[in-house]
Amino acid sequence: MHDVIVIGAGPVGLACGIEAQNRGLDPLIIEKGALCNSFIGYPTQMEFFSTPELLEIGGHPFPTRDYKPRREEALDYYRRVATTEGLDLRLYEPVTDLRGRDNAYTVVTDAATYEARKVVVATGFYDVPNRMDVPGEDLDKVRHYFKEPYPYALTDVAIVGGANSAAKAALKCYRHEANVTMVVREPDIGESVKYWLRPDLKNRIAEGSIEAHFNTTVSAIEPDVLHLDTPNGPASIDNDFVLAMTGYRPNYAFLEQLGIATRDDEARTPVHDEEETFETNRDGLYLAGTICGGCNTSRWFIENGRAHAGQIMDHIAGTLEAAPAVA
Repeated sequence: MHDVIVIGAGPVGLACGIEAQNRGLDPLIIEKGALCNSFIGYPTQMEFFSTPELLEIGGHPFPTRDYKPRREEALDYYRRVATTEGLDLRLYEPVTDLRGRDNAYTVVTDAATYEARKVVVATGFYDVPNRMDVPGEDLDKVRHYFKEPYPYALTDVAIVGGANSAAKAALKCYRHEANVTMVVREPDIGESVKYWLRPDLKNRIAEGSIEAHFNTTVSAIEPDVLHLDTPNGPASIDNDFVLAMTGYRPNYAFLEQLGIATRDDEARTPVHDEEETFETNRDGLYLAGTICGGCNTSRWFIENGRAHAGQIMDHIAGTLEAAPAVA
């Protein structure tokens, strides 16, 4: 019987494990994929928006070569933290069920069954892309994740979206000699795009190096053609690949399977104590990190989500001291 099982081995999940150990608890961390699985899908050599001290967990310094860390540095850093702290990890074990009740939970994976008094869900939101829901979206040419520009060199690429991910993909593909067209449902590139990306992208659009259709959506996708709904009516463009940088959302099916309710608000926020304990509607089951914001994926990041770990483990430690485990 573990004191706490953490589902998710990203930075916040690891922070939960460290904070649990610091309070004398016995944590187990279960992850459906690799350590920091979301980072595996990030673009190669992606630069974080945050400086390294804002990404640190467990008091471990994050040394970097440049002012802001890159994806590969973060993967190395969190691995070193996990091994230094001696965290008990089960990787590539998807959780399939959560049974029992507070102080007597059973966590079932596709490989084993584990017992725990408390459970923390720190699964983030990166695994489920927001779909366009248009004909042809399931074609192989459509990708919801951008890794690197090399596969798209010398091809016709459409970038759907106008936020940071779309801006990065458009600029990288353009600089690797792809013919880039952006499809943006808003009237302009988003104001939230980082200050070093937005002017670059707008200048490339203004000079005609990157074509952009604003106030426009995709209506259908065919093997060689992309159909658009523009302010001037329907239009079609030649197309080899579609990079749908339309954002991501939590895995609501998984949350429902765990018994976590969802609020009837625009963000579909999972029900939990948002101020202190982060406990959900199911006693002894907690949320941590970006998943707490539901579809409002800009509310929580590593920088502020890592603080959830200490608050949650304070509550768990106090609860376990006040009441012995149920047989």
